[in-house]
Amino acid sequence: METNQTKNAPTNVVGKPMDRVDGPAKVTGAARYSAEISVPGTVYGVLKTSTIAKGRITSIDTTRAAKEPGILNIFTHQNLPKPAKTPKQVEKWRAAQSYLPMQDDQVQYAGQPVALVVAATLEAATQAAALIQVTYQAEAPIDSFHDPKAELFDPQKIQQGKKDSHVVRGNPQQAYDGAAIKHEATYVHAINHHSPMEPAATLAVWEGADKLTVYESSQNVTMHQGALADLLGMPREQIRVVTKYIGGGFGCKGSFWPHTILTVLAAKAVNRPVKLVLTRQQMFTGVGHREDQEQTLKMGATADGKLVSLVHTKRATTSPWDNYTESNGKILDMLYACPNYSTTYELARANVMTSVWMRAPGEAPGSFALESSLDDVANQLGIDPLEIRLRNYADHDYSNNKPWSSKSLKQCYTRGAELFGWDKRNAKPGQNRKGRVLVGHGMATASYPVHSSQGTARVRLFADGHAVVEAGATDLGTGTYTVMTQVSADALGLPPEKIRFELGDTRLPTAPGSGGSVAAGTVASSIMAAAEDVWDKVVKMAVADKKSPLYKAKPADVKVELGRMFLIKDPKKGETLLATLGRSGQPDIEGSGTGKYGAGYEEKNFGQNGADENNDKKEKVSGGHSMHSFGAHFCEVEVDPDLGTVRITRWVGVHGVGTVLNLKTATSQMTGGAIYGIGAALMEDTFRDPNYARYTNADLAGYHVPVNADIPDIKVEFVPETDPYINYLGVKGIGELGMVGVAAAVGNAIFNATGRRMRSLPITPDKVLEALRQPA
Repeated sequence: METNQTKNAPTNVVGKPMDRVDGPAKVTGAARYSAEISVPGTVYGVLKTSTIAKGRITSIDTTRAAKEPGILNIFTHQNLPKPAKTPKQVEKWRAAQSYLPMQDDQVQYAGQPVALVVAATLEAATQAAALIQVTYQAEAPIDSFHDPKAELFDPQKIQQGKKDSHVVRGNPQQAYDGAAIKHEATYVHAINHHSPMEPAATLAVWEGADKLTVYESSQNVTMHQGALADLLGMPREQIRVVTKYIGGGFGCKGSFWPHTILTVLAAKAVNRPVKLVLTRQQMFTGVGHREDQEQTLKMGATADGKLVSLVHTKRATTSPWDNYTESNGKILDMLYACPNYSTTYELARANVMTSVWMRAPGEAPGSFALESSLDDVANQLGIDPLEIRLRNYADHDYSNNKPWSSKSLKQCYTRGAELFGWDKRNAKPGQNRKGRVLVGHGMATASYPVHSSQGTARVRLFADGHAVVEAGATDLGTGTYTVMTQVSADALGLPPEKIRFELGDTRLPTAPGSGGSVAAGTVASSIMAAAEDVWDKVVKMAVADKKSPLYKAKPADVKVELGRMFLIKDPKKGETLLATLGRSGQPDIEGSGTGKYGAGYEEKNFGQNGADENNDKKEKVSGGHSMHSFGAHFCEVEVDPDLGTVRITRWVGVHGVGTVLNLKTATSQMTGGAIYGIGAALMEDTFRDPNYARYTNADLAGYHVPVNADIPDIKVEFVPETDPYINYLGVKGIGELGMVGVAAAVGNAIFNATGRRMRSLPITPDKVLEALRQPA
């Protein structure tokens, strides 16, 4: 059956491993990141941050600092102009943190901004900030939920998506109590920081008192524009936010942070453009983190390994003001066929800034607990880890009882096992050696949901054979410029070099940010909707044009594919869009459209040749499918029993993600996701001093991330998958999927190598040695 989603689907350059269109600009330095933008009259801002985590400021002495040459002003809570509103006064605050520093003398977390120096040069501002003397009346801070002074509370609603803090399906405790196999374990996840190469940066430029342009390292220019409008009490259209290139973000640039509004307020006060770039140390205290967390999972199963109950609880640290925590339970609720499930969240307020989403928030730590426990049950019963996953394969989503829009997980298992050589695995832990080192093999499942979204795009086709396509999206560095050029090329039937795709500006049509794996699916769908608008206009020209082969045809009888219009019943009879446009005398034609990703698209297309014959109308219109990407990781490790070191020696990842827009960039995304997950598994840990609630390794010397020597060759493949319900092109987001389950795959491989289960991330040599000292 030909569906509405596939009848005009392009088939030319979409999916091909095309090189990045922004590559030349990046390697030649022509690409300008937010910190590299310069406008006439730019001056520089530098933050002075608190050395205590709780207390109040008793005095700030700026005398020496003010004597430095080139100082324009030194702002503190005593003289910084106040915004029209603080985040707490905004009805629907868009960002993770609702606390704005420098409004009073209170200090709530270490590294909180307490002063902002503005000077003619960066060097002068940096020196002056160092000379500011701040005196505090310090109080004993709370550093985490482990602190004896911390009080755990039920947040009722957790800030991420405003989800309930309690979810119950069936009767999980009763089912667990009656299960033939019972397994209970607690898993610990360290504080992680995003650590992108590009630090956060803001350049604020005022034009008079009522027009503002902000060059911002933002994953979501629309969100930043809205937040600024709320805080400043200005109409959105008077604020422009520009982000043409981003040097990584992983979630930390997807929220609004204090340094942006502080820079904007300072720029207005000094009547000069002000540029502020966070230092690497300030990146650890200025743009959020993955919270420290502990989760306990009780898993009940039958004697043949079928799950009957999952009982999950989570504890985590939050800030003094917000209830943000990752929704770890989401993946436990849907990944396997389990009739009884519950999750409960508890938080403790501490003197830290608000945590924020970090690549695969919820799914990454949640999968570590789920996939580790499932392997333990498999080992207890003598079942192969892959086999137990197949025995618990969910043929529908148990969390909402909906069918999948598409699911190729079994194919991922099969292909991954084949590529890895899983059938050669020694199932008995601790029995496989390579010389003196222990060798282990592990695997885990990956899944990430579709977060429904919509956006707009504009397409302008020129009669001379080129096109400009616009959407206010952002490119995290993962290839949005490139894949949207490919989508546009196929939609208009032009070679990619004839397409100019523009993004990263709130003057462009509104689009979602790069986060939650929504950008590719939404923006591609938006471009196709805008292209359809162009098609419709040109088809109407053609059927009214005596010189066209389509003269007097009904527009409904004309199909457009790869830039060519033709009669459905006589495909040889037709011509290109450019041919008709060229005869019209018009130099160009413009179209716009709104594209949907996820449930909204499914509802929109009900009854347009896309209805699922296996689902009734009521189910379809209400969003009748559960939408997820799936995958499987396979890992080989070598563990040195004398040093406790773990080295990843082989990695295979196979994924089902619908239509792949660009094989090269998609493979790179999934490879990067695996590396990101390996970092969380083996080395990434920000240590917060329990006495002072300050980070002791807030730089890239102390906070270890993977380098080339830590990572083997990674094999990534995609299984063919068609999803007719998700968006126009059947595209699923992949930004997060690649790291879900990675830590579990590593932990499962270490267990196979050593016979010891590691439940605390990161799995560092000291933990391995301690485990090896214990009996197996």
